[in-house]
Amino acid sequence: MKLLTITALGAGLLALAACEKATEAPFDQGVCYAVETGVEGEPPRFNKVAEKQPQIEFCAARLEEMRLRFLRLGGSRREVTGSYQGQFIFIDRAGVWISKTLEGSRFILLARTGDGRLAIPSAIQRAIDGSPVSVSANAEPATPAP
Repeated sequence: MKLLTITALGAGLLALAACEKATEAPFDQGVCYAVETGVEGEPPRFNKVAEKQPQIEFCAARLEEMRLRFLRLGGSRREVTGSYQGQFIFIDRAGVWISKTLEGSRFILLARTGDGRLAIPSAIQRAIDGSPVSVSANAEPATPAP
């Protein structure tokens, strides 16, 4: 009897936890937002960064640009959160991650190369130990035209 009561209580708590609504990103066509998480209990704020962005990669570039400008001005935040058409974007030292929810699982979109640039993960050459290798665009010096 006691086991049945505990099981029913546990199932009820799980059902309530499943009903908790996750934070959703706005779905404005082509608009890139920076997301500022509020203090405990407050909803996050969405600040418009850019409009007419054709793809999520362009929004990630605008957020990375914003992050670098703040660092040059003396800021200390190295991680930025943004959103684009219903997806959340997370930028950190490893690269750019995306997620459907603010609290959910994240998937890599762009990875950092050896020199800090962002690139599609499959385009990055890696050393045997897995670290990124930076390759110059021009491997050989250009020969002057005759």
